[in-house]
Amino acid sequence: MTDDVRMRGFARRQTVDQALAWLDAHLAPLPAEQVGLAAAAGRVLAAAVQSGVDVPGFDRATMDGYAVVADSTEGATPYNSLPLDVVGEALPGRPFDGSLARGQAVRIMTGAPIPRGCDAVLPAELASDEVRALAAVSPGKHVGRRGEDIARGTMVLPIGRRLRPQDLGVLSSIGVSEVAAIRRPRVRLIVTGNELLPAGSVPHGSCIADANGPMLAALVERDGGLVDFPGIVRDETEPLLAALRAPADLAIVSGGSSVGVEDLAPSLVARHGELAVHGIAMRPSSPTGLGRIEGRLVFLLPGNPVSCLCAYDFFAGRAVRALGGLARDWPYPRRRGRLARKLSSQIGRLDYARVRLVDGEVEPLAIAGASVLSSTTRADGFVVVPADSEGFAAGADVDVWLYA
Repeated sequence: MTDDVRMRGFARRQTVDQALAWLDAHLAPLPAEQVGLAAAAGRVLAAAVQSGVDVPGFDRATMDGYAVVADSTEGATPYNSLPLDVVGEALPGRPFDGSLARGQAVRIMTGAPIPRGCDAVLPAELASDEVRALAAVSPGKHVGRRGEDIARGTMVLPIGRRLRPQDLGVLSSIGVSEVAAIRRPRVRLIVTGNELLPAGSVPHGSCIADANGPMLAALVERDGGLVDFPGIVRDETEPLLAALRAPADLAIVSGGSSVGVEDLAPSLVARHGELAVHGIAMRPSSPTGLGRIEGRLVFLLPGNPVSCLCAYDFFAGRAVRALGGLARDWPYPRRRGRLARKLSSQIGRLDYARVRLVDGEVEPLAIAGASVLSSTTRADGFVVVPADSEGFAAGADVDVWLYA
């Protein structure tokens, strides 16, 4: 696609499904790298992990008390206590070096190895101060068996697993100090606009503070990407082209994606790479573009903040997650709810409607208003109205995607 549509509008818009089909054909996880355990949280395993050891590696006490031969306590009651000859002590990391016979006991702490000859632990509260058994224990009672947590040869974590904190604990317990993980995608953020001030600046005159930069950076980080955002780029050919060519796994352009005189990004992508999609039948975000430069994906997102957020969710975020080995679908929880009032749409166009949950019902906030970013902070989530629908009637049950 090489046509320059500036000041001429879109002759046609591709459907969301067409845009996603093109995108999905160009997505695959990045290569793997070795990652130390301390930096592995949130990373995606590139290979399954199998345990080479038993956890625990020995039979151990699961309660404080006395390691005994279970027969030694047979018939014991508070009224018929049985004497035990305490011959030693076992602590975690300091086992008792010896073997026990019937009638003998070893004082033992939780986690300590079970001495040879013992087959049960008499809890401390079931023994008198003179160390007499006040109750019977059966063989195996209060003993954690070797390998009961993880047996040697067990597949502990599957390929594609996004590592959680508890996963790191399991990996450490089996002696794994580093794992093969999908490389995190490096994402070049290109925020354009001669009217933009750095994020957090106080707006003045005709200048506005950059809202999309911090929003996109946070979204990319959420989706597992590494953000490269050196600052605002002017709406000029050379700086924009240099930014598009900067080393990265993918580039996200915010602003300059539509059909205005200063919307340079689409023509630059078309001239120096491939502009596969420009103009999508959706609201907001219709000026979105997808393409490639020098083999890497480029996403042209509208400058209006809600449009930018919507286009990221539908397209750029999908790519960030896929390159990093995560599921491509939205990372938002979904809830079914009943519409409080009618939600109108137009056949042939997908709509992204911000909604609130009020007293158990779904209250539409907005479909239009692409520059009203605060509508997303007032919203609890969004409803997608498909392109083949004129909307949903009041009382209809709809899926709400909740902002995470």
